[in-house]
Amino acid sequence: MYEEKNFSTGSLVLALLVGGVVGAGIALLTAPRSGKETREKIKSLTDEAKGKIVSYTEEAKMKIADTLSKGKDIVQEKRHLVSGAIEAGRKAMEEEKQRLAGG
Repeated sequence: MYEEKNFSTGSLVLALLVGGVVGAGIALLTAPRSGKETREKIKSLTDEAKGKIVSYTEEAKMKIADTLSKGKDIVQEKRHLVSGAIEAGRKAMEEEKQRLAGG
């Protein structure tokens, strides 16, 4: 459904992550805690968010590398097919030239 509206999975995950961080920040600022407790909670949430961002980034890198590899394989395969078709066309053209010149 999101793909149909030009939303990628990555942008959706990033939006959810940013929304979660903003919501957590608002909750921390409005919660009745001491300054030290609030700072510790913010640090904990920041570390957690950083870990998730690193994890999502690594996952995205792996998916991109895999997609590029598959794309290169497809290009090589198609290049081979096109080269074969060009060579067959050249051969047919030469045969036709010879047939016309001899006939």
